[in-house]
Amino acid sequence: MKIYETKNIRNVAILGHGGCGKTTLVEAMAYITGVTNRMGKVQDGNTISDFDKEEIKRQFSIGTSIVPIEYEGIKFNFLDTPGYFDFVGEVEEALSAAGAAVIVINAKAGVEVGAQKAWDLCNKFNLPRLFFVTGMDDDNASYKNVVNTLQVLYGTKVAPYHLPIRENEKFVGFVNVVKMKGRRFTEKSDYVECDIPDYVMPNLEQVREKLMEAVAETNEDFMDRYFAGEEFTYDEIRNALRTNVRSCDLVPVLIGTGINGNGARMLLEILANYFPSPAEHFISGTNQKTMDTFVADYDCHKPEVSLRVFKTLVDPFIGKYSIFKVCSGILKADTPLYNVNKEADEKFGKLYVLRGKEAIEVKELHAGDIGAVQKLSVTQTGDSLSDKATPILYPVPELSVPYTYMAYHAKTKGDDDKINAALTRIAEEDLTMRTVNDKENRQLLLYGIGDQHLEIIASKVLSRYKVEMELEKPKVAFRETIRGKVKVQGKHKKQSGGHGQYGDVTMEFEPSGDLEKPYVFEEKIVGGVVPKNYFPAVEKGIQEMVTKGPLAGYPIVGLKATLVFGSYHPVDSSEMAFKLAAILAVKNAFADPASKPVLLEPIASLSVKVPDRFTGDVMGDLNKRRGRVLGMNPDHQGNQIIEADVPMMELYGYNTDLRSMTGGIGNFSYTFSRYEQAPSDVQEKEIAARAAAKEE
Repeated sequence: MKIYETKNIRNVAILGHGGCGKTTLVEAMAYITGVTNRMGKVQDGNTISDFDKEEIKRQFSIGTSIVPIEYEGIKFNFLDTPGYFDFVGEVEEALSAAGAAVIVINAKAGVEVGAQKAWDLCNKFNLPRLFFVTGMDDDNASYKNVVNTLQVLYGTKVAPYHLPIRENEKFVGFVNVVKMKGRRFTEKSDYVECDIPDYVMPNLEQVREKLMEAVAETNEDFMDRYFAGEEFTYDEIRNALRTNVRSCDLVPVLIGTGINGNGARMLLEILANYFPSPAEHFISGTNQKTMDTFVADYDCHKPEVSLRVFKTLVDPFIGKYSIFKVCSGILKADTPLYNVNKEADEKFGKLYVLRGKEAIEVKELHAGDIGAVQKLSVTQTGDSLSDKATPILYPVPELSVPYTYMAYHAKTKGDDDKINAALTRIAEEDLTMRTVNDKENRQLLLYGIGDQHLEIIASKVLSRYKVEMELEKPKVAFRETIRGKVKVQGKHKKQSGGHGQYGDVTMEFEPSGDLEKPYVFEEKIVGGVVPKNYFPAVEKGIQEMVTKGPLAGYPIVGLKATLVFGSYHPVDSSEMAFKLAAILAVKNAFADPASKPVLLEPIASLSVKVPDRFTGDVMGDLNKRRGRVLGMNPDHQGNQIIEADVPMMELYGYNTDLRSMTGGIGNFSYTFSRYEQAPSDVQEKEIAARAAAKEE
């Protein structure tokens, strides 16, 4: 592959709803530019992008694939992203390296939730974008409906650059609104000029007029000429539209088909002419030696070489690749670089450009280009690398936080270490996955974006590392406490020849009022009925008991224990005896109905963001989950943010249910808030379940 200068590079993310045709569009562009000699199909499992076993098996993208395509002196680094919401982390990583985006919409399915989420992500990363309406050869395709929906959602900045030409109900070409010329498809993605059909003219005039308004708004001179009725030249129109597209004030809509490549060549031409090169983007980091701002701006003429790793690919067969974007300078093979995050040297060997799973060796990469290197020792996704003399640290983009979790364990006893090793490898490439060791409930937890995400992680562990793990509903971390005051005795007496054991305490137990602390210990002994040297042993018994309460084996919180009376034996008493006596006292206190023992359940502060029309359904569902809605706040973008307190145990499966209620557009986050008394039916069920488990 040729070496490309920064000005001739375009980094473009391909976004859209799952199954809308993103991978097929990339495959079409690879085919018409000669990268492949036959077009792969997702159904056949032979596309460039979907090379992972799981992707081939499931027939949809799971990870972001990079597909560089060369066309007329321009190198396009296409980042083909997953459309399913569980893999949003892959999309966010891709957008952190992209300079623009193509949002693919299936003309038959219309504007789906994935396209709307893609728009929101483009706003988050401030990326120029265009819509490509694919599937125009389908009998049920409706370009007009797609454009109308987009303009209702996003206003007049959505501008159709193309209008379809149909003959005998077949999609045969398009009208280029900018050039005011007809185009008829011939072979692959080629086309010839043709007349504009009469039936297109009324719509064409309206669309053209809106484009001219956009052109006029770029400067005052154009505005005066527009009102004077003057015509703009083609170059003036193109330059004005390019300015608007790059500033995100205009979003073109193009058309085509994926499976036979119609429109793919035209898309490449638009991307080359209207989308910015990295040289027109800005990026800065911090020089860790001087703490000054380092303005990189993808300038290949800077002597300082720096880059940021935005993705890691780990595969048992092709190895580990760190995929990066060069931020400044020209990176050459075998360059020693310094990992600024880890404060460690890294030796770069051969440089590669990845095309799917194919690694193409290159000698150097200019600023703004995307490359890969194998077997870096300490580097992880998000790390910055640069010359050691000028250590530049770049900010790490925020990725979505995983809130869905399940407990996991090895199916075969003894495979736990293998599973943990496999998950550690997968975590290198998937930053939205994490594992937690819940020691309290003796369970391992796997966190992900959604249920499908967790299922695919388990499947990867099996297919890649040949070890099977099982997922199950996680246990909830309850707490135990008392609501009443009680006075009880704890007496430990044992005689078995020689020295016996004797410890006797009378204690008062009551709520401490502080659920943040397990217990508060006091003593009110008068007359030395319990010697002072045994007070620590009594507290030690309480300390041991609060880790595993008598009700259901959960930790005790909010307990105030006061030693008020007792007795001792000058020979048989010992620290151990008084510790055991205190343990008995705690058990007796919880067994006494007057203490009103209860289970406390964890409560989460939940925030749910949904469009206005779904608020009723969401609030009704929260009520079913024993939630308390605290309020709603509009975000002034047609959404409501619902704040509620919900028991943690009721959030199991919430991700799936929320998507079902809102068509996938709703999202949520939560944080642990506090513990509250669980309802009696919940307590009884939990205590019975723990007792049954103990018997087993």
